[in-house]
Amino acid sequence: MTRSLAEVNATLFEIREMPYGVARSTAAATELERVRSAGPDEARAYALFVLVESYVWGDEVTKAYLPFTELLRWWDEHPEHFDADDVHSLFWSFKWMVGHLMDFPAVPAAQIDRTLDDMRRRYALAGNGTNAVALERFQWSRARGAADTEDAYQAWVATPRDDYSQCEACEPGDRADYLFETGRFTEGIRLLEQVLATSPSCATEPGDMLSFLQLAYLEVGDLGRAAATHRRALVHLDGDIALAGAQGRHLEFLARSHNDELAIRRIVAQQDLLRAAKTPADRLAFLTGAGVATSVLRAAHGDRAVRLREVPATTVAELDEWVRAEALALAAAFDARNGTDSVGRRTRSAWDRADARVPVDLSVLGTSAVDPLPMTADAAPHAPVTVPDSEDAEDAQSPDALLTLAAHRAGQDRTEGARLYLAAARSLEAAGRLDDAGFALAESARLAALEGDSVGASTAFARALSLLWAGGVPPRYVGPVARALARVDQTTGLVAVEKVLDRIAGERGDDQHGGDGHGSDGHGSDGHGSDEHAAREQDAAAREERELRDTRARLLATAGRLDEAAVLAEQVTADFTAAGQPADAAHASWLTGSVHRAAGDPVRAADALRAALVGFTAVHDRTARSAVGDELVAVLQTLGRTDEAAAVVDSLIG
Repeated sequence: MTRSLAEVNATLFEIREMPYGVARSTAAATELERVRSAGPDEARAYALFVLVESYVWGDEVTKAYLPFTELLRWWDEHPEHFDADDVHSLFWSFKWMVGHLMDFPAVPAAQIDRTLDDMRRRYALAGNGTNAVALERFQWSRARGAADTEDAYQAWVATPRDDYSQCEACEPGDRADYLFETGRFTEGIRLLEQVLATSPSCATEPGDMLSFLQLAYLEVGDLGRAAATHRRALVHLDGDIALAGAQGRHLEFLARSHNDELAIRRIVAQQDLLRAAKTPADRLAFLTGAGVATSVLRAAHGDRAVRLREVPATTVAELDEWVRAEALALAAAFDARNGTDSVGRRTRSAWDRADARVPVDLSVLGTSAVDPLPMTADAAPHAPVTVPDSEDAEDAQSPDALLTLAAHRAGQDRTEGARLYLAAARSLEAAGRLDDAGFALAESARLAALEGDSVGASTAFARALSLLWAGGVPPRYVGPVARALARVDQTTGLVAVEKVLDRIAGERGDDQHGGDGHGSDGHGSDGHGSDEHAAREQDAAAREERELRDTRARLLATAGRLDEAAVLAEQVTADFTAAGQPADAAHASWLTGSVHRAAGDPVRAADALRAALVGFTAVHDRTARSAVGDELVAVLQTLGRTDEAAAVVDSLIG
């Protein structure tokens, strides 16, 4: 049965709602084939564009060129089958092709030249504005280090914006990048400050421009703004599109600002980008920033051990050697394609910045959370705690007043809120209220972590756990703090989570051998209400234990202990299922599949991922369903089970 244009468009819209990845690209390719064979012809332009888009943003840019050229031929032969949206998409995709083809050194320079010339010719024939053409000409000149790069930049900036220009959030970052590279820091800072005041937003911004701006502030010595910009940038780093270059610039910033421990932790956390990124150009951008960082760190921490999964380096010094060799090899590949030596020169020039170090205090709490706790609030670290005017200043700085003030201020200024909670924790501990002190310190740590102070947060969380244990807090309430610690420090977090689980097991053993006849909250059952309360407490304690076991499985996987992680993840899946938590069971099954895949067992991975897909479908979690489906399709294709993979893709569209 022939489908209508509306039906095909609805299917293509569904595909565009899927996350970028192999499942979406497969779905787009399948739908295009259906349109080619059965029509309607009016849908072909849209189907081709959806496939181009899926490849471009799904880390398969080089595959996009064939459907893109087919889209051009279709336009040349049948412009009557293009509506206004199709025409806009056609000309918009030119920017992806020219821009992204530059990012692959295996793509010949002649092909990029031809595509750019064709873009210029077709834009002129269609009567389009030329801002996008001017941008791509500038970027290609810059990539090759051509003598006319500055002229090309000025021509782009002077060309009026039009319907095909970079989005208003992206363009300032592209301009500032070049200005900073050419030493015009004041001009670039002024540009970004003006733009950021309007709160621009897109898939990559403001994260990308903030990563440039923090380094520019470092260059001009504005250390307060450098610290504030770094914290602001961290919030925008982990989106749907990996910002490899920005991640590398953060490594450079941390190392050059004397935040060595944070830099080392971040290298380990972002280590996957050392081996692969969306494009070779993205990887080179990351390696360039990482190379600045490792060069700085090597001087003081050369023998420091680093735990890396797929990089043949065990110390900072070895990592520095490896990063530089990999970066220079990539740069040489680009230079060979471009016929110049500019990429290698720019890479080495960037590494010269390793000598320019300026101390920047990024800590919110630092290590002072473990110091002896004074009675007063004004001893909080790094800045005095501000308290409101009051007829009774003593009461204003009482523990409970500080807690109230901290809760109020945290929503407006997380740094001040974290310090107020720390001050309250100090006062509470001095008063002997160890349980309350532990919870206040844990909240301080949580806010500090949100502000990028992972070292201070880790220390404060660890101290909070000690206070909670000393205060006799039941494991059920300690567990969430241990899991929060695991999010900022996986190694220490694993130890903390295992300690809570051991305490739970110990309490269970005591109960089985008689115990003291009390419930989990220390009160006996003396009536129906108490029985209900005890039952609720037991249910909550059991739920927390499942969460802890799930966290432990994830930490084991991160630590590379894959066999242990897989066994525990399977057990946790069964526990969540038995407890009537289908969404959590689906996530645990997803973890099981991912661990089996990482361990080189695709058959078991496929089984677990399929179970997760069924689970997410049952609970109507469309986002997770699409993401796990993408992973399942990739595994099935690896196994050669293409029919099953196709069936999964079809199920994701429906």
